Amino acid sequence: MSMRAFCPPTEENAAKESGRQVKCYGYLDIETTGLSWRHCGLTVVGVAAVREDRSRFGQLFGGQINADRVLGLLDGVDEIYTYNGRRFDLPFLKHGLGLDLPKQFAHTDLMFNCWRKDLKGGLKAVEVRLGIERRLASMNGYMAVRLWWDYVNNNDVGALQKLLEYNREDVMNLHVLRERLGVK
Repeated sequence: MSMRAFCPPTEENAAKESGRQVKCYGYLDIETTGLSWRHCGLTVVGVAAVREDRSRFGQLFGGQINADRVLGLLDGVDEIYTYNGRRFDLPFLKHGLGLDLPKQFAHTDLMFNCWRKDLKGGLKAVEVRLGIERRLASMNGYMAVRLWWDYVNNNDVGALQKLLEYNREDVMNLHVLRERLGVK
């Protein structure tokens, strides 16, 4: 199912008559084999699309990740929201897949909105300060890398499932963060 099919305007006719556009918010987070987009690879790409009270979530991992599939997850999204995406997620996608997402989508890096409100640190630290809950609260990026290699080297499907859940929490919490910050 494409995001365009998922994210149609709600009450399309009423919205058209009133001239009201209902935005489809896209939230993107990636997992990688390390911190350098020059030397490390993508392991997971997660995207959520939210329009009013409807949402859809999709993930790609390992060999599933390619430019067309990532764009498929983003199809219909009006704006992409990330946390530190300008410096991390988007350069990885550009280098690894040739995707220059800011040329195709509006992009807001919520980290800078947090900084303006004196909310410094990584996403998890900001979540704690704002009371945003997380089931895998003790996990971090280093552990995500280890889970990936446990999956690849040992065929540990449980490690992959935990990594995918960690990425899902990152993505879905971006939506909560954007709302708590009052970012349109």
